[in-house]
Amino acid sequence: MKLKTNTKAPNFKLPCTDKSIFQLSKIKQKNIILYFYPKDDTPGCTIESKNFSKLNNLISKNNSIVFGISKDSIKSHLKFKKKYKLKFNLLADEKLLVIKKYGVWGQKSFLGKKYMGIVRTTFLINLKGKIHKIWSNVRVKDHAKEVLEELKNI
Repeated sequence: MKLKTNTKAPNFKLPCTDKSIFQLSKIKQKNIILYFYPKDDTPGCTIESKNFSKLNNLISKNNSIVFGISKDSIKSHLKFKKKYKLKFNLLADEKLLVIKKYGVWGQKSFLGKKYMGIVRTTFLINLKGKIHKIWSNVRVKDHAKEVLEELKNI
């Protein structure tokens, strides 16, 4: 299923690094940045996560909250979060339920080999719970800044 802008973001529940069960529909009065990334502690994912962490205060000032999602376990997420002192929470989708619901599970290729994995994608969800913007096949350099700029336009 391909999600589109101006449609309601599908609700979901996932384990969170703050030891709670995160539920999208419970977040009220904030824009939500959901970024899906392939794997904890790999080069691109680390850069992307550190960049969102660096901009976290500015993102908060724009009435917004960031969550990273991958299929790694909470244990892996906690290690990753601690190692890089990430200032936001990560959500674990080990069963790929949300990853598939949001349409970010797809065919990728690396060194000529084709395989299924998470296509790096970011969703910006507005105060009404609608998808404001989708970034697909994200290039990590300057991506967090781009998302922050878009926040200012909501």
